[in-house]
Amino acid sequence: MQKLVLIRHGESIWNLENRFTGWTDVDLSAEGYEQAKRAGQLLRKNGYNFDAGFASVLKRSIKTLHIVLEELDHLWIPVKKSWRLNERFYGSLQGLNKDQAIAQYGAEQVQKWRRDPNEDPPPVTKEDERYPGHDIRYKALTERELPLTENLTQTMDRVLPFWNEIIVPRIRKNDQVIICAHGNSLRALIKYMDNLSDEEVTQLEIPTATPIVYELDEGLNRIRHYYLS
Repeated sequence: MQKLVLIRHGESIWNLENRFTGWTDVDLSAEGYEQAKRAGQLLRKNGYNFDAGFASVLKRSIKTLHIVLEELDHLWIPVKKSWRLNERFYGSLQGLNKDQAIAQYGAEQVQKWRRDPNEDPPPVTKEDERYPGHDIRYKALTERELPLTENLTQTMDRVLPFWNEIIVPRIRKNDQVIICAHGNSLRALIKYMDNLSDEEVTQLEIPTATPIVYELDEGLNRIRHYYLS
């Protein structure tokens, strides 16, 4: 049996302000830092050790994983960062307070944008400062890979190649792996691993900085999963 740990980053400043964040590179809140420390302490208390870590290229993910590994005295392990683990790109909703979005578009439509796997939020234009083509960290991406908006299905389409080509080989080597990502990139991965329907994934909520442990068989099929608490 192999164990895999997934963890959503700690609370960000925009989580605290109830804003859509997406690829905007928002830092952790003070509570987010503390959440990450507590997650690391919990993993240490339960005897977890890791051979490799994975994060997105957004600082809330990178810093959460760094803090967790520091609590474990594991800062020495290799950590690979990839845009493919980024949060879902929320288009022109990014930066908008969710209550303001409801007032502008209606609760039903906002809920569809947030939870329907095939519902696209309003896109940005390439002239918009939020378009990732303006950010140096994405300079190697093709125009097709640079989103104007993104639904959960499209998020899954970019997460899964990284999972299958980069992460899975490490797990097959019996490496102990931790992935620190975002609410929707983890929802996409969990939808795939648990074979969730579109309806089931709409109900999936992932709390910040709470380790999720997956126990996998030799074929990397899920035996069971649970929150470590």
